[in-house]
Amino acid sequence: MSTTTIDLDTKRYGRLLAKALPTVIKSEDENNRTLAIVEDLLAKGEDSLTPEEDALLELLVGLVHDFEERRYPLPSSPPHKMLAFLLEQRELKPGDLLPVVGSKSRVSEILSGKRTISKEQAKRLAAFFHVGVGLFL
Repeated sequence: MSTTTIDLDTKRYGRLLAKALPTVIKSEDENNRTLAIVEDLLAKGEDSLTPEEDALLELLVGLVHDFEERRYPLPSSPPHKMLAFLLEQRELKPGDLLPVVGSKSRVSEILSGKRTISKEQAKRLAAFFHVGVGLFL
């Protein structure tokens, strides 16, 4: 879902834009209208989209994302709770963190919130889980 403007037929893309009329989303109704267009594009299958449709999809998804980030902000979680969540979601055990964090006691202390995650540990955890380092700081 990444297209450059060089690859686009500007007339075809212009017609798609005129039909979709994308704007900054300010209401739930506008969000629902935009989501309906996104669903129609996705129903075609991402491999079947023209470069222009792909660019429109990328634009609309960005608009929906921005609206939903503003409307439904996620509360920030303490790093140790985020780490526990990632372990649970990936069906891993605390012992799986030994090569990343160090000793069993250190893993236990971090998961219980008794010890903070160091910057170096945060970097290693981010690489291990393939997420941003900010989740652990």
